[in-house]
Amino acid sequence: MTSLRPVTVITGASAGIGVALARVFAQQGHELALVARREDRLRALADEIAATGARRPMVIAVDLLKTGVARLIGEALAAQGAEPQFVVNNAGFGLVGLASARDRNEQLEMIDLNVRALTELSLAFVDNLARHRGGLLNVGSMAGFLPGPGMAVYYATKA
Repeated sequence: MTSLRPVTVITGASAGIGVALARVFAQQGHELALVARREDRLRALADEIAATGARRPMVIAVDLLKTGVARLIGEALAAQGAEPQFVVNNAGFGLVGLASARDRNEQLEMIDLNVRALTELSLAFVDNLARHRGGLLNVGSMAGFLPGPGMAVYYATKA
């Protein structure tokens, strides 16, 4: 048994849907760990949530494209006495334009973030989630169910 307290980890928490999800989870009483590259935005969101009377979220500024990112996140959480109960895989991005005309490395990074990082984080914390009777929320897109002219690689990552 572990003495680490359960938290909700939200990736891509520096903008858009990630910010909205963080607000909702905080309103529902979850202690949060906000994960994204832009530390200034994460800190601003953590301050906003703390101003509502909720516990101030942990800020983990990390690029999810880094090798071993799940280990880095796990270590950052453990250093603060926490481990995941819920993981919200929200981070991702899309590119518009013909795949043949887009930068190859940029497209491969999109695959790495939208698929590999999501899978790595999901598998890395499965024991923690089970121990705390938590779970995963993988943010998807209608793009996973439709054809995507001009966004073929993005649509493929969502499928």
